[in-house]
Amino acid sequence: MLNRRDFLKLIFKGAILGNFYQLITPPLAQAIAAGDVKKLPVVMIEAGTCTGDSISLDNIWTPAFSDVLSNLVDWRYDWVMNQVQGDEVYQILQETYEKLPNEYILLIQGAMIQSGRGHYNHIAYEKGKLITGIELIRRLGIKAKYIVAIGSCAAFGGPASGYPNPAQATGVQNILTERRVINVSGCPAHPDWIIGTLLHLALYGEPELDGYGRPKLFYRETIHNQCPRRHYYDQGIFATDIGQKECLYRVGCKGPVTYADCPTRRWNDRFNWPIGCNTPCIGCTEPGFPDLMSPFSLHSPDIPSPGGTKVTTDSVGLGVLGLTSAAIVGHTAASLYKGRIQRNMLNSTVRQKHRLTLKKVKTFHHYRVKKP
Repeated sequence: MLNRRDFLKLIFKGAILGNFYQLITPPLAQAIAAGDVKKLPVVMIEAGTCTGDSISLDNIWTPAFSDVLSNLVDWRYDWVMNQVQGDEVYQILQETYEKLPNEYILLIQGAMIQSGRGHYNHIAYEKGKLITGIELIRRLGIKAKYIVAIGSCAAFGGPASGYPNPAQATGVQNILTERRVINVSGCPAHPDWIIGTLLHLALYGEPELDGYGRPKLFYRETIHNQCPRRHYYDQGIFATDIGQKECLYRVGCKGPVTYADCPTRRWNDRFNWPIGCNTPCIGCTEPGFPDLMSPFSLHSPDIPSPGGTKVTTDSVGLGVLGLTSAAIVGHTAASLYKGRIQRNMLNSTVRQKHRLTLKKVKTFHHYRVKKP
């Protein structure tokens, strides 16, 4: 069986080479054949969502990897993929809950709809009663071995919780407050992030998480740090309009405050990604998306220099080889590490979008990972 170190190497190698499934499938097949892997039961519940994460997940169902899903994971319930309907499929869900406590993984996509005591989001019918998303997810979450929120709506509320949020939509962690939730954010989440997290849970247990409950496997670095256009930023060469090949920071790119490995992993069968299509990153993996990241084409706040003055994007790169540049780069690195740039950017966007108050920004802390 793969050890955890080798698994992590394959994850990162797959991101760089774009062949995650080809790399991971052979050793997993060997482990399955040797009986070293126990299939984990999985139930997928969809709450207030557009089903985008299911569509994203479907995009990786090649014949080779579908074999991994059928052998490594016991996919028991998912209303999009169910082969049966009505009472028959609901009985499978009930049996999983009753007979496999603390064994199954609960996958959730979609925001938790709180308005009207949850009755704007019915997802089941039991004994003549409509069951709300919040009710069923609370019930299943109590006995789940792991809880994984996939997509930004399930992780942080996402577009469903956008201003003025009449549905009172929120993330799963704010409902299952007594449990730790693993957040695989994104709008939608990349299929690698979803399956990679499931594989880690099946083989090694819970992955290392960042401060917002996201697996560091995929959310360790900012888009900015990995961006192939970073050299343009360092030289102060910026696009003046969307569609141009230079750094898109001045036309709204949120890469400096967005954690994900999109530049190396890419989308659409590793073919492309937003910046590769000459459009800015919109920060879809971050808490508060989309409100705190929009307008998406709005230029982000300039970086404060160590002396307290503002360093505009026009002047970045003018002293790249000098001490001034070194000081700015050092301060920028420290600011990124401490979250200062992120807070500045988000605070500025809040003031320009819907006149949200600074108190709104503090809701980020509600999504901090729950300690065991």
